[in-house]
Amino acid sequence: MFFPYKDDNPRVLIPYVTYGLVGLNLFVFVFQFSMGIKDPEAEAIFIYTFGLIPADFSILTMFTSMFLHGGFAHIMGNMWFLWIFGDNVESTLGHVRYALFYILCGVAASLCQVLMNPGSEIPMVGASGAIAGVLGLYMIRFPQARVHVFIFILIFFTTIRVPAVVVLGFWFFNQLTNGLESLGLDTTGGVAWFAHVGGFIAGIMLHQAFKLIHVDH
Repeated sequence: MFFPYKDDNPRVLIPYVTYGLVGLNLFVFVFQFSMGIKDPEAEAIFIYTFGLIPADFSILTMFTSMFLHGGFAHIMGNMWFLWIFGDNVESTLGHVRYALFYILCGVAASLCQVLMNPGSEIPMVGASGAIAGVLGLYMIRFPQARVHVFIFILIFFTTIRVPAVVVLGFWFFNQLTNGLESLGLDTTGGVAWFAHVGGFIAGIMLHQAFKLIHVDH
């Protein structure tokens, strides 16, 4: 098992949008968490209202679900990956295109999960689909950038520097294989693997499309 904790890829722009996305996600989570402490039923209603339910699909929840999370580990993992890789992608695209790119990847991720599991009545929440798009573009744009990762082997761990294409390629392969293994299974409360797969592929595809869009940073 491995876990990235930083990269050696210097950013060009101050990543205002990435900072804003991290802040917004944390704000919504604190609001959601405090609601759950006071009234767990109200939190459940909140999640079922603004989470994306494939069997009860709505355009609004495609967007709102990106800013909800299922727990501390969920949001911290997502924000950690966004913090590490988002700044360089924002520097590549510029602030405006990056914000649009992030939202489009999130939408693509949601649609992919809905298509693969259209009958699910479990709310899908989390920023991981949009962040997967960030990872996809990062891998294509900076394949040889060195990523520092923790390597865990039983009770031992060490750190190594690995090319981004290896780290993120392995991450994608893991999402894809887990997604394929989950087909036909009851994944209640589980991971939306195909949202990750769809977001990652969308990020790669949009990398080319966004080269044609010229917007001031």
